[in-house]
Amino acid sequence: MTAKTYELRTFGCQMNVHDSERMAGLLEEAGYVRAPEGAAGDAAPADLVVFNTCAVRENADNRLYGNLGQLAPKKAARPGMQIAVGGCLAQKDRETIVKKAPWVDVVFGTHNVGKLPVLLERARVQEEAQVEIAESLEAFPSTLPTRRESAYAAWVSVSVGCNNTCTFCIVPQLRGKEKDRRPGDILAEVEALVAEGVTEITLLGQNVNAYGSDIGDRGAFGKLLRACGRIEGLERVRFTSPHPRDFTDDVIEAMAETPTVMPQLHMPLQSGSSRVLKAMRRSYRQERFLGIIEKVRAAMPHAAISTDIIVGFPGETEEDFEETLHVVREARFAQAFTFQYSKRPGTPAAEMDGQIPKKTVQERYERLVELQEGISWEENRKQVGRTLELLVAEGEGRKDDATRRLSGRAPDNRLVHFARPRQPVRPGDMVTVEVTYAAPHHLLAERPPSAVRRTRAGDAWEARQAAPASGEAQGTGVMLGLPTVGAPEPLPADAGGGCSVC
Repeated sequence: MTAKTYELRTFGCQMNVHDSERMAGLLEEAGYVRAPEGAAGDAAPADLVVFNTCAVRENADNRLYGNLGQLAPKKAARPGMQIAVGGCLAQKDRETIVKKAPWVDVVFGTHNVGKLPVLLERARVQEEAQVEIAESLEAFPSTLPTRRESAYAAWVSVSVGCNNTCTFCIVPQLRGKEKDRRPGDILAEVEALVAEGVTEITLLGQNVNAYGSDIGDRGAFGKLLRACGRIEGLERVRFTSPHPRDFTDDVIEAMAETPTVMPQLHMPLQSGSSRVLKAMRRSYRQERFLGIIEKVRAAMPHAAISTDIIVGFPGETEEDFEETLHVVREARFAQAFTFQYSKRPGTPAAEMDGQIPKKTVQERYERLVELQEGISWEENRKQVGRTLELLVAEGEGRKDDATRRLSGRAPDNRLVHFARPRQPVRPGDMVTVEVTYAAPHHLLAERPPSAVRRTRAGDAWEARQAAPASGEAQGTGVMLGLPTVGAPEPLPADAGGGCSVC
């Protein structure tokens, strides 16, 4: 009997990417196999297509229904095919999805990912759509099986949910209040991943450095960073995304004093205007933000700092926008992920007075991008002449084949393209290079590496390539570094901004 195939389409943040790995693990444990790339666009799509949705952008629902509409005739022509919709938009819209797209078989929310195989079977047997949205977390995602996308790096979730009340963000309504994992459970997962060959982990949370508030230990995140640093075989630790409100001196000290914690920080600014920050309910002001940046730079001079910025928040004046430009000049971000504000139904900001005309928002957005592009290039040029050890990456250099180069990530997460060495090198291995050229969003090492270090992660990648595709259900490797210090993926001009994991 031929196994059923599945395709997962993931939209949104790192948390959704992590959830999709769990969905894939659950499906493969239930006997499904991943469909070949592009199957849903062929005459014979996958037996199951799962949409893991995001509710952050204003046009998220239009995008979903457009995709569902394209699949309707293919499903009608293929008896037994199923379609499932999960994630934040499913949590928000619930029965609306089935009303608008009655050919959908399963709708499930952010809190009951583990029910996906059961709901699919129930829909098949009962021959009617199954809509099940849990109001609170049923099982912590990391307790579920997983199919990771990389052999050498992995997400490790430390918490789910968010206790903040930012006026532009709907995520707390959809993900719920913050719930922390026990430190021992987190470290046990990291140790298990390292035993499988993983050498880089990224600690993940909606507000990652608030970790500990749910378990009654405000210093828990700094302790967790130090504890990860003591795990033998783990070479790189990253985390995303912190909130300035909870960014304490002990976290900075833990970063600086723990060699395996990488000198990289993604710290969402959102606005440089203290007046706008108050309207956003961001609970910090310009001086506090710049003070954190100054302390981080003092402790880790080579740290690369990136951020998120929203342009055109309701009521933003030209003076407010100039304050944002001031912070960008002072902070000298390696990269800024910039967004034009767009209304998100269900958020307080959507009902605020002072909505900014599109033309004004576009003009400010272009000025901000131009300023940041120049700073990114200047900061990258400072890297020329430095010797860096790179973690060789898979699939991050789109032109690698044409240029006969490979790509890797520096400790600060900058993307570096380097000349191929004479000896074989695999994703997950480490190479030592000298930076010879800088572009705004990447670096070049035009001479071959001076050293190549084969690693257990490279061994794991090699073993994975030799394994049959149907046997990749668990423990098989995730490309990390999101948000990257390199060029962000193109975004529509009216994309919404917010917490970087939202």
